[in-house]
Amino acid sequence: MTAYLVAKDLEYLRNDRVLFGDLNFEIRAGEALQIEGRNGSGKTTLLRILCGLINADSGQIFWSGQDIQKQRYDYSINMAYVGHHDGLKGDCTPIENLNLSHALSAAERKLSAHEALEQVGLKGFDHQICRTLSAGQRRRVALARLLISPSKLWILDEPFTAIDKSGIGELENMISDHVKTGGMVILTSHHDMNLTEIDTERLVLGQNS
Repeated sequence: MTAYLVAKDLEYLRNDRVLFGDLNFEIRAGEALQIEGRNGSGKTTLLRILCGLINADSGQIFWSGQDIQKQRYDYSINMAYVGHHDGLKGDCTPIENLNLSHALSAAERKLSAHEALEQVGLKGFDHQICRTLSAGQRRRVALARLLISPSKLWILDEPFTAIDKSGIGELENMISDHVKTGGMVILTSHHDMNLTEIDTERLVLGQNS
């Protein structure tokens, strides 16, 4: 069965104001969706709703035809999220952080922690304490989590934050490769991305606010 995600009639209120409403979209295997909008339009909130971290005030999200609330286990296996914060334990090494993250997930392992770190340009930093790494290096460790498990759907909130120019190119390639091999990506980014080789749609929040 081809994997797909559908958002139907999503609405979210903040302080009695409709942040977004009547929101409908879908994304299928081999596609990417970029969420755009000005500050405060609800981009991060929408991603957190898609991850199941918070609930919309109304509407539903379906994964391959089933409401995610009714199949949380299957959805969690197929979805990987990297938010604004890296979510790393500062006194642990990159290897320890990645192994801990995988131990807390239900997904099978795709790559070893060493292999994932090498792919994000952190070969040789495996056993350095994370709080001693630069902001960009910590971001790379967070993104390396995506490579360890075979999650079909990546949900990324400003993934390029603190990443240098060469790292941005590597991450763009990583996203493109994931989509080309049947994965899906939903992301926000202020960075003007070079994802011309893949099918990327755009959804703009706050147009009618």
